[in-house]
Amino acid sequence: MKYEDIKFKVPIESADYRECSAFVVKAISEIIKNAIDTNQNKIIINTNLRLGLPMENINKIAGPFIEAWAFETFSIVLEDNNNKYNLINVEAQERLYKADIILQFKKQSKSEYGVTAEVDVKATAEDIVSSGKSPNITSFARIRTAYVEEPDYIFIILSLKHRVYSRKNPDTKLMDGIMEVVNYNAYDLKFLSVSDISYNPSLGTGQLQVRDIHYVSIEYRTSWEFCQLLDKKYLASSKKGFDEWFLLATKNNWIKENE
Repeated sequence: MKYEDIKFKVPIESADYRECSAFVVKAISEIIKNAIDTNQNKIIINTNLRLGLPMENINKIAGPFIEAWAFETFSIVLEDNNNKYNLINVEAQERLYKADIILQFKKQSKSEYGVTAEVDVKATAEDIVSSGKSPNITSFARIRTAYVEEPDYIFIILSLKHRVYSRKNPDTKLMDGIMEVVNYNAYDLKFLSVSDISYNPSLGTGQLQVRDIHYVSIEYRTSWEFCQLLDKKYLASSKKGFDEWFLLATKNNWIKENE
């Protein structure tokens, strides 16, 4: 059997998927931009370390702080029931889930009233060139299955660039660590260019990665085209080959029954 011989379950997204995706990306970007512009972009870390935070290793602990800041930033917007971004729900997700945050926006789409997006927050240091450059996004099998189960699935990568510095607290005379979000980029995983998406076979069913999260290009495609792209990346890079891919396809119901 060859890949071309398989009768797949082909996901068909709504006609306005691209419009909904753009709406979500724009709203997320504007929320983060507003937080930066209004000086709500600082995380103050108080410690009893007289010399301040260990700057040479700060990128190792930045991720959870930045994720928490992003969740809080969206939650603050949600407190205004009439917020201009039409954000109507914010949920933090457990550690092993595909994304960090689930956002829901009020928007009349062709399929329903409202648009849901899962957001994966990635932290990168402004002053460390290689920091977070090629992050793991999610497992191949998990994300491939998500688009079969929900053709309108929107998975947003939110890249937040930060810098960290210390300043002396006039009251405690100790050094406060300041983690400041200074830049951002948001994009729909499904629309990343072929060259921007790579596959790392070393973990589980393999991990999708972004080659350079700071510089990406967009290529519009359907959910089915994205599933085929993921399969191609897997088959080209995985040492397990077609037989192992077929087991995954069977286990995760990517193939029509009785085929």
